[in-house]
Amino acid sequence: MKHLVAKIHPADNVLVALTDLPVGTPVTWDGATVTTTEAIPAKHKLALQPLAPGDPVTMYGVLVGKAASAIGVGGRLTTANLHHATNSYAEAGQRPAWQAPDVSRWQERTFLGYHRADGKVGTANYWLVIPMVFCENRNIQVLEDALVKDLGYARQKSYQPQTQELIALMQAGKSVEEILSVDLQAAESSRQKARLFPNVDGIRFLTHEGGCGGIRQDAQSLCGLLAGYITHPNVAGATILSLGCQNAQVTMLQDEINKRSPQFSKPLYIMEQQKMGTEENMISAALRQTFAGLMLANQQHRQPAPLSKLCIGLECGGSDGFSGISANPAVGHVSDMLVALGGSVILAEFPELCGVEQEIVDRSVDQETAQRFSSLMKAYGDAAVAVGSGFDMNPSPGNIRDGLITDAMKSAGAARKGGSSPVVAVLDYPELVTQPGLNLLCTPGNDVESTTAEVGSGANVVLFTTGLGTPTGNPIAPVIKIATNTPLAKRMPDIIDVNTGTVIDGEETIEQAGERILEYVIRVASGEEVAAVRHDQTDFIPWKRGVSL
Repeated sequence: MKHLVAKIHPADNVLVALTDLPVGTPVTWDGATVTTTEAIPAKHKLALQPLAPGDPVTMYGVLVGKAASAIGVGGRLTTANLHHATNSYAEAGQRPAWQAPDVSRWQERTFLGYHRADGKVGTANYWLVIPMVFCENRNIQVLEDALVKDLGYARQKSYQPQTQELIALMQAGKSVEEILSVDLQAAESSRQKARLFPNVDGIRFLTHEGGCGGIRQDAQSLCGLLAGYITHPNVAGATILSLGCQNAQVTMLQDEINKRSPQFSKPLYIMEQQKMGTEENMISAALRQTFAGLMLANQQHRQPAPLSKLCIGLECGGSDGFSGISANPAVGHVSDMLVALGGSVILAEFPELCGVEQEIVDRSVDQETAQRFSSLMKAYGDAAVAVGSGFDMNPSPGNIRDGLITDAMKSAGAARKGGSSPVVAVLDYPELVTQPGLNLLCTPGNDVESTTAEVGSGANVVLFTTGLGTPTGNPIAPVIKIATNTPLAKRMPDIIDVNTGTVIDGEETIEQAGERILEYVIRVASGEEVAAVRHDQTDFIPWKRGVSL
């Protein structure tokens, strides 16, 4: 049965509207009835008690803001009457005992993955083509044009027939008004050519704007990120194009590869333009070696692997007021189940942990882990303030429109993706996950930068929750898009893989939704395509370690 409102934590002094509430609507929770004094849109919050200026507002059991002006019982919380506020945090207190979920039904389950020489298992099998510096992006594009279509990897829908139809209408004398009113239908692309290498999921071209200029630390971070992709279990091998004089030297990349995989044995073909001379020399060599690498990659096949070989990245983007009460806690349950099964989980987006620091500190397995989190969090926050910003400026206009009106409110809901298991490690970008359990990774809140980083740190599947809808994908790891609400899932079915609006609709519990997501993860890890892969959505943005929220 669907309720009108929800109270997330017993200590909260606000309710969340689960549907649009007109002015004068009586709502009941725990025997108390509150009547709305103004219209409350779905996903927004109404006061359970009168709030004077300066009074704390609590959601998820933590401080998410303070009243900027008086708010009456049943009144709506807005950016005009509420401002960002969080509690301070200190050293860890008594660490709570973790009650792992019952995962007996999944103990013997497997997925079909690609087993690598280092013992890791991939959920996909890609070949990478990577420039060491932005100067090589054009040559990367030349290689892409030469390889993708003829090898059977071109899959995007063509809209060119629409342009041809518009040209014909103009030539027939149609007016601007008639052109604007015509109903164009996207023509389906011609039948996809059969893949020459059926066991290779694709060739990914990781163009970027880095590698030179900036500071040397940018080059080091970029090489670390690229090494994370090259050594990733979803990757069979790589072709590298270097100009030769850039800050991001090939030797720097090789050092970063050795840090992550001392016994690295994948095919790695490196070409330097300033040594090879003409473009034709380099492109021809790159084509030959890439083709040979694809022949080797095609010899690999999917084989059963335990779920402990999964490393799941947790991400949210286009969040709304339902994110923290449907999709994020459902993903949190998946996180706890995977940890209980011996797998690894990555929770990132440090600006979206603002306000829940004490919980993270208390969940850390030891003081060293807690201290590293606190240090990275403080340094990040201080850097944002130093340039005239701050974590309080994190919510986007879309977040605010759909009920996330302070960063602390957004963060408290975003953190629920991490479940309740202990924090076993805190990593600084672009470090690699090396142990099972819940790992924290310092990244921006920006969707693509964070997703790019999580995969570079080892995530072989990403769970991405969204309340507003976003097509974000990744070049090598399947990004499962999870809707927080049913209207979104119905409105944008081409980009949504899983709907957890069923929790809001009263059709299932958070635990049931989480179990449904885990079953889907197993299918995806075994090769079932997600929407982002079908759309060839391969977003890749390295973080330059400047302030990015």
